[in-house]
Amino acid sequence: MKKNLYFFLVIVLSFSTLLGTAGNSFALIQASIADTLKTKEVSGKLVDTRANKPKDNLIIFKPFAPYTPYLKATNTEKTNTENIKTISNVKVFPNPVSGQINLSFKLSKDINVSIKIMDALGNEINTLLSQRLAEGDQTHTFNLNSSLKSGFYFIRIMAGTETVVKRIQIL
Repeated sequence: MKKNLYFFLVIVLSFSTLLGTAGNSFALIQASIADTLKTKEVSGKLVDTRANKPKDNLIIFKPFAPYTPYLKATNTEKTNTENIKTISNVKVFPNPVSGQINLSFKLSKDINVSIKIMDALGNEINTLLSQRLAEGDQTHTFNLNSSLKSGFYFIRIMAGTETVVKRIQIL
């Protein structure tokens, strides 16, 4: 037993002499840890090496839903005429609806407009309007037929490629 203890002490002392004193070896460990904590500065330039990189600075986001289109964030240097929405300020009243519904919205140009009632599953129930409307403020009144049961429905207003969906409740 004493032999093993002496052997252990000899090994520890030989390692301490190889590494220097115990205090110096602990100081070296602290210095190496401190070196890893220092902020290192990396110089260089990031380069896009993709073969089919976009020519202008578009940022393209792919949404998680498979049925939605790509969203693009473009430069703000482009003219504001491209960013004007075709249909805006859509209001549906009264809500809940009992027999007659009013829709008001604003069109930025003459365009074909379609207004449809959809059920909760997205099935078309009724087409209220499908015609070309003039530019400007629009107000339309529709009498809902009694074939609609009470519950929640959606009104889909399509103007060109833009679509606005509003939820309504029928009593």
